Amino acid sequence: MVRDRTFGSQLFNILNLLLLAVMGLICIIPLLHILAVSFSDRAATIAHLVVLWPIRFNLENYSRILGFDQFRRSFNISVMRVVGGTIIGMLVTVLTAYPLSLRENFMGKSLVRWLLIFSMLFSGGLIPWYLTLKSLHLINNLWGLILPGMVSVWNILIALNFFRSLPVEISEAAEIDGANHLDILFRIYLPLSLPMLATLTLFTAVGHWNAWFDGMVLMADIQKYPLQTYLQSQLQNLSNLTNTVSMDPTLFKYLSERSLRGAQIILTTIPILLLYPFLQRYFIHGLTLGSVKG
Repeated sequence: MVRDRTFGSQLFNILNLLLLAVMGLICIIPLLHILAVSFSDRAATIAHLVVLWPIRFNLENYSRILGFDQFRRSFNISVMRVVGGTIIGMLVTVLTAYPLSLRENFMGKSLVRWLLIFSMLFSGGLIPWYLTLKSLHLINNLWGLILPGMVSVWNILIALNFFRSLPVEISEAAEIDGANHLDILFRIYLPLSLPMLATLTLFTAVGHWNAWFDGMVLMADIQKYPLQTYLQSQLQNLSNLTNTVSMDPTLFKYLSERSLRGAQIILTTIPILLLYPFLQRYFIHGLTLGSVKG
């Protein structure tokens, strides 16, 4: 392929790179600022002297946050929610998308498709949703955070389109060799669908990790709050953080409300930051392959 080296094309490439660099900095700078605040002492954070580099570096904020029993408890609840919700959600997505992607028609196939699309466009409302979960005894229960979100229509549509993009000759050859649908799905389709699976796994895991509203509505006991719900409650009630500082005067010069909040925010983003690099190479590839055919 011959590259266009005209002055206009080179100027466009330079401006495009500058624009992307500015957008990248806009996304990174707030995180760097919060990180610097979390490592700075009380005087620097209260005086708003911290910009992108810690002032009088210390680890007391993180030591204090990790010492909170409720923080550790909520962190464990969020981890269990992410693991359980991702596994169940991906299993439901795959088992729903595969039969809907088949060329042959079966009874109720069109009805299931329309029901999925309808549920994506229209919601029953918050109160019916709450009453339904209450009737199923899912209030103040970890399963109440997992089961309502196990059917993601958007993920099903992406998986369905991806399965359709696979050559039909592969499944036909497997059927001739005596394979049933479960063999075709788990031994042929899923190994060929790693980009799509990685993309949807990341979507599902991030969605469960960042969710806070359902925890606030469904959990009556603060000890059962997931991490994001606990963090939201702490950010609204700053007196809790202030009290933790006043209880230990020796830490007064290190801890402040801003630095403690910064440490909490950084600790909640670390798991996703660690997960994303392993799935990044599949991310864009999985999205494009799952959205071509329909």
